[in-house]
Amino acid sequence: MATIADSLPESSRPLAWFGEFLKGELAPYPGRAALVARMTFATTLVMMICMTFRISYGFQGAIYALLITRESPRATLRSAGTMLLVTGIGAAYLLISAGFVINISILHFLWIIASFFLAFYALSAMTNHGAATIFAIMIAVGVPLWDHHVSVETNVEDTLRVMLASLIGVAVTAAVEVAFVRMKPGDDIVLPVAERLAAVQSLLTGYLKDRPVDREVEKIARLAMLGTSTLRSALRRSDYSPEYTAQMSGVVALVGRLMDIAATLTQLSFEFSATGQKQLRNLATTVARIRTDLMNRQIPQSIHFDPDDEPLRSVTLLREMEKTVALIPQAFAGSQSMDEYPPPSADSSRLKLFAADALTNPEHLQFALKGCLAASLCYIIYDSIAWPGISSAVTTCLLTGLSTIGASRQKQILRFAGALVGGFLIGMGSQIFILPYLDSIAGFIVLFVLVTALASWFVTCSPRSSYFGLQVALAFFLINLQEFAVQTSLSIARDRVVGILLGLFMMWLVFDQLWGAPAAVEMKRTFISNLRLLAEVAREPLSRELKVASQHGYALRETINANFDKVRSLADAVLFEFGSSRQQDLALRDRIRQWQPQLRMLFLTRIALWKYRIQLPGLELPQSVALAQQEFDHDLATTLDGMADRMEGKTFEGSDNFKRSVNSLDQTIRTYYSGTSHEVAAQFGVFLSLSHRIESLTLSLDEEMQHKT
Repeated sequence: MATIADSLPESSRPLAWFGEFLKGELAPYPGRAALVARMTFATTLVMMICMTFRISYGFQGAIYALLITRESPRATLRSAGTMLLVTGIGAAYLLISAGFVINISILHFLWIIASFFLAFYALSAMTNHGAATIFAIMIAVGVPLWDHHVSVETNVEDTLRVMLASLIGVAVTAAVEVAFVRMKPGDDIVLPVAERLAAVQSLLTGYLKDRPVDREVEKIARLAMLGTSTLRSALRRSDYSPEYTAQMSGVVALVGRLMDIAATLTQLSFEFSATGQKQLRNLATTVARIRTDLMNRQIPQSIHFDPDDEPLRSVTLLREMEKTVALIPQAFAGSQSMDEYPPPSADSSRLKLFAADALTNPEHLQFALKGCLAASLCYIIYDSIAWPGISSAVTTCLLTGLSTIGASRQKQILRFAGALVGGFLIGMGSQIFILPYLDSIAGFIVLFVLVTALASWFVTCSPRSSYFGLQVALAFFLINLQEFAVQTSLSIARDRVVGILLGLFMMWLVFDQLWGAPAAVEMKRTFISNLRLLAEVAREPLSRELKVASQHGYALRETINANFDKVRSLADAVLFEFGSSRQQDLALRDRIRQWQPQLRMLFLTRIALWKYRIQLPGLELPQSVALAQQEFDHDLATTLDGMADRMEGKTFEGSDNFKRSVNSLDQTIRTYYSGTSHEVAAQFGVFLSLSHRIESLTLSLDEEMQHKT
């Protein structure tokens, strides 16, 4: 399904496309101004405290205020304690480990390399990105400090100053969020989903009543451009239960697809027939009912649209919207209530710092090695030429690493553009034309607020351009907040900007040239990986021990969910890559974006069946049914592996065995529960319904992939 973004990048109108793209990215959306105000206010407070009390390294606290702040103030508060803990761990690591290597050159060098590796591994493997950022920057700033030829006491003092600046950033941001929590309570996941459903409902109602829908079209376009990455990130980093996270991840993904289809619908001109009006009415009513159920914390009822309603050829998107809406209740398959897995989870008291696959997923190791190589090259260069002023290159590598997974030319453009704008244009420009004429901190505050607000507005854009704002802020803060005084020396600003550019160049060289792949290739590889991982889920549990099976199952689920997010992110990056294969890449992107919601629903429905497969108390299956289910799961896994083989160019005969196993399972269940009680029959009815849902999704996906691969 093409979206607005797909149709924009036409090579014949590059300037017109860029103008429309920039307009969409910078347009306000609900909650954006409040979020920017929180970020700017917290960052300015950090700056004022550091300037007033003459605290060095204030740029860390300022950049933390941008990195830590989320759309949900509660999520920030929940992670504040963890961030403070990690800050102490980072400082303790520097103070303790450096003492053993400071006097031995070779050990000191190896310690620096190992520290860079550890920092990048934390960025990839830690679930709390704010905490990982703090630890990484503690390493990035602290390691060069211990490379100075000064006394140990001076190094200790500087390390403690780094820790103090970090603590100020975290504490101030948490305090600001506390104030906003009291002013704006609400569910950080359900409310944004309800807002998007309300926008779709309003659009459909406007079409039905034949009234102007300009406001609805504008809102749909902005929400579609914004995407759902923030919601998915909030879910992934939250302490909600795995079941609730998986369910709401499915809802968020489907609502995001619904927004894309609605945005495309607004670009068409049409007149609705009586059949089309009936579809509009039913669809608007259904969307409104789902929104009401979600707001009331209730499971939406199953949805069945009339398949005999054939829409006009020009508005066939309504059928796609119906299919997407009908899948939303299926995200809660197997659950009786949204309160069955109430957030936060019962085990949220435990600090979950690392992802479940932190020690098993090779991508964490690969990312750490790549990042370590880039940072180490920066260190070797500035140390070899005795130019410590450009040590900001290491810090730049660490901060750039926050969004380097799936790096593309798009991100590189944003990084270099942000460094040039924030470093040369704003940073050095203000040193020449503004700072020499300021005689008080009040004037600097005005300048700082304006720059921070500008950077924050870009930070709150969609993932396609948000990193530009972060890079602008980083460059400006590194120039003006390294010391506690207003910086007017152009040589210092020059060194820091050169360091930023060196760090960006090394990240580009390592991640995109020496160790990178086009976004389309990575997108296809990740989607294929999810097919194979889902096949592995279908074969679970391999262990009869409930604890072992549960841990392995949850690790697989987290990896699959992360891959779903990665595929969507890479799909966005494909739009910004050009070359002879661009049209093929866009066609591949279009197909994968169509298949992904079905694959996600297959994944969620399979999770609902998992509790029967694991034989949880009250859900035990008789031996005959259990054997039939094992055959069903085995053939399902084989079919999914076959889809992956087909995408890789290998042959696959089809899914006849899977169809036979479905029929066998159906017959076995019906034979068994025909003479049982009503309660037992109802339980097996749910089990059979979920199995048939898996069959429908699998065969539909397999058929589509056969026709388009």
